[in-house]
Amino acid sequence: MNAFDLPLRAARLLFAGGPARYDVRGKTVLITGAGDGIGRALARELHQRGAAVAILDVRAAAATAAAAELPGALGLAVDVRDRAAMARAVSQVAAHFGRLDVVVANAGITPPPATIRTIDPDAFDRVIDVNLTGAFNTVHPALDQVIANRGHVVVVASCAAFSPGMGGAAYMVSKSGAEQLGRALRLELAPHGATATTAYFGVVETQLARTTLDEDPLGRELDAMLPAPLRRRITAEQAARTIADGIARRTARTIAPAAWQAYALTRGIADIVLDRYLAEDSDLHRLLTELERRTTSPDPSRG
Repeated sequence: MNAFDLPLRAARLLFAGGPARYDVRGKTVLITGAGDGIGRALARELHQRGAAVAILDVRAAAATAAAAELPGALGLAVDVRDRAAMARAVSQVAAHFGRLDVVVANAGITPPPATIRTIDPDAFDRVIDVNLTGAFNTVHPALDQVIANRGHVVVVASCAAFSPGMGGAAYMVSKSGAEQLGRALRLELAPHGATATTAYFGVVETQLARTTLDEDPLGRELDAMLPAPLRRRITAEQAARTIADGIARRTARTIAPAAWQAYALTRGIADIVLDRYLAEDSDLHRLLTELERRTTSPDPSRG
């Protein structure tokens, strides 16, 4: 192979047609973190498209309520951090429906804003355990079924994986890891005729976004530092349709809102510029200093 072979092969693959479309009708889909938000919206979307849906959530009441909305759906309470429990849940889903075709590792949490210096180490560990290790625990026991049925895996990462993690490093670290998990699965499943998608989202309109970005003065200021196109929010339903369409296309990745596509394509250069610019930004220095002061000061409301 000479120096030009790899770029030429990459160009041919880029413009070539992708895998054949994937119809979820009659297939079984397992979704974690599906008691509300994106996961619940995705369960509704895929159920409407003819899939049998297993709704997994750490909260039993949420899983049961979400499943009750969808005829034939199965709701299970399980913590993605519990590896043995996830293996049992995957087996239970496959036994209940007679097959398992698609797995969506969606469960995720965000810690209270803090710098790496001031974050509670236990909070850091919990984010990694849910967002990254939990994704592995979800996917790993299901892969034999996915391969046998030439199915599909979705790992929900985040556009946060593209950007510096100031004030939220635990989340960015976990989602960067989830991104690499999804990309590795894409390659490793290919010889078996199965596929994987890594899903990236900007800001999705949820109570979490409202609490951290709207109701918190520091959150509002940090949000305002993003270029306007990147601040655009989408609903959980829009996010769900993006994932469902990605499954149908067996695409390698989905990104929403669309404005983040440009960042994704230029992130190597953009990160160099941003890392230098933000490190010298006095407004950001002020916000991070205030965040550290707030994180380390006693909360007067607690008496």
